[in-house]
Amino acid sequence: MEYYLIIIALVIIIYMSVKLGKLEGRMKSMQYTLDQLTKQLRLPENPIDDELRELIKGGEDVKAVKKARETLGLSLLEGKKYIDKLKSNIDNG
Repeated sequence: MEYYLIIIALVIIIYMSVKLGKLEGRMKSMQYTLDQLTKQLRLPENPIDDELRELIKGGEDVKAVKKARETLGLSLLEGKKYIDKLKSNIDNG
């Protein structure tokens, strides 16, 4: 009986992992679309970006990530990616 429960639990975990992967793919696609629309419509960027750039330029990436998370409601990983993107734009532009 215990083996059946373990097998059922593994099947559920695998199923949820596949669903999560699909959702992440959809979110990336939606973010790409939003980025493209923002560029095409020349929408202003988020006002917090200037403050975040100043923190980045001052070498305070950790504070920038924290500020981005607090202001934009991002997870730690999302905040890090957001700051890395801003940092990349500073370096390239």
